[in-house]
Amino acid sequence: MIRSEEDYRFYLEADRIALDVKLKRPRLFQDEIWKFQRLLRKVEYMENCKKNRLDKIGLLRARFNLQRLSVDLGFTIPRNVFGPGLSIAHRGSIVVAPVVKVGENCRIHQCVTIGTIPSVSALRAPGRVPSVAPTIGNNVFIGPGAVIVGCIEIADGIAIGANSYVAKSFREPNITVAGCPAKKVSDKGSEYLWPRATEILRARSANITL
Repeated sequence: MIRSEEDYRFYLEADRIALDVKLKRPRLFQDEIWKFQRLLRKVEYMENCKKNRLDKIGLLRARFNLQRLSVDLGFTIPRNVFGPGLSIAHRGSIVVAPVVKVGENCRIHQCVTIGTIPSVSALRAPGRVPSVAPTIGNNVFIGPGAVIVGCIEIADGIAIGANSYVAKSFREPNITVAGCPAKKVSDKGSEYLWPRATEILRARSANITL
């Protein structure tokens, strides 16, 4: 979660690297996904860190622009869900529940749903149906059409194949899961599928070549 201006700048740069965008600011009528991710991070920063009255006007404007662009791109992506280094591959339907938690360097494709299901104990309690949702680790690749639901854990470095239905935990890191229902299909994970932006940034600040 963004908790300071330093965090905000780190998230922005990590997202830019993950998207392989050369310019820090989107070009007019281009880079719509980069524009969306910048707005997402701006709203997160303003909601989490800025409290004075003048900031509220800017926050309302940023929220409006984010909502409008979300509709245009087909994204239902709540704030404070994805860690830094987010890489949205394409425009197209993506639906994520607000209580989902996703770590750093997530690569997510179109037609993905990451959602909740009511817990069994909650269904037995009248008038109360809380939901349980996935917790997804760092460096996770989510292929097109994947559905990830329930109170489950996805370990670091996992690649989730296209059109997979994931409703159970996978706690072994750096593997590939696929199928309906999903199961482990390979010992190879997500390592070489896209840049791990936060690792690149941290290595850069420590003068280490990856």
